[in-house]
Amino acid sequence: MSRQDINRAGEMDVFVRAVELGGFSAAATACRMTPSAVSKLIARLEARLGIRLINRSTRRLQLTPEGCAFYERSVSILADIAEAERYASAGEQAAGPIRINTSASFGNHVLAPLLSSFMALHPAVTLDISYTDKVVDLMEERADVAIRAGPLKNSSLIARKLGAARKFIVASPDYLRRHGEPKSIADLQQHCRIGFSYSRAIGGWPLLDQDDTVLVPVTPGIQVGDGEGMRHLALSGAGLARLAVFTVGADIAAGRLVSVLEDMNPGDLEEFYAVYIGQGGPLPARVRALLDFLAANVRL
Repeated sequence: MSRQDINRAGEMDVFVRAVELGGFSAAATACRMTPSAVSKLIARLEARLGIRLINRSTRRLQLTPEGCAFYERSVSILADIAEAERYASAGEQAAGPIRINTSASFGNHVLAPLLSSFMALHPAVTLDISYTDKVVDLMEERADVAIRAGPLKNSSLIARKLGAARKFIVASPDYLRRHGEPKSIADLQQHCRIGFSYSRAIGGWPLLDQDDTVLVPVTPGIQVGDGEGMRHLALSGAGLARLAVFTVGADIAAGRLVSVLEDMNPGDLEEFYAVYIGQGGPLPARVRALLDFLAANVRL
């Protein structure tokens, strides 16, 4: 048997049980083995170590001095293994750090209002949140969960859908007073449009043209790297922007932004997902708790 094939922790466990339960038969019952199998395992262990651990001349097991030392170290090592496993899984309690990657818009308008409730439910969890609209490598960023929008490419990531949001073309009242309100697709050419500075799955603005939905190319007068920055530019009167309802819904209701070309809005929905790395094993309790909480509480 090669060194790699030896289950040292398993050997230690059987040896410790034999000592603490006072015999091979009791250890065999506890370990779901036969007494002969326990005897052979101890004999192999002694042969491999080159020492006698147990004197078998009496009806009860009697440890040799070397056996006493090995027993004490085995108990300590098995306790360390059990503690490592408890720390890794945190049992059924959600505990430890969670690294979240999300867009600034989703983070500010959807995630942030929910976090106090999540932390009240799971006080042993700590959160580390990174805001970026760019798609990041979860492994490289050491992120446990990322919130992503739009169609997902095939990958090793596992996705849990959180919902879908409508989008609106908006502008500030001041911008519309200065430049007029667009009434048609052709009118968009006369307006400053605010776009993203990175490539998107959908590279234009979908609008209804009679009964068909057409994708209107957008050559932005201003480019920005995140949706929250785009919202602030629209609020400042810089131009037109197309953003999700959770980003601009409160601004529209308060009159800070105005929805334009709404009769041409096709009502398309942008889907949002919580994604995480799938490696075949069970999720840590802290990550599973966050995913379950988001799935139950996110409203877009």
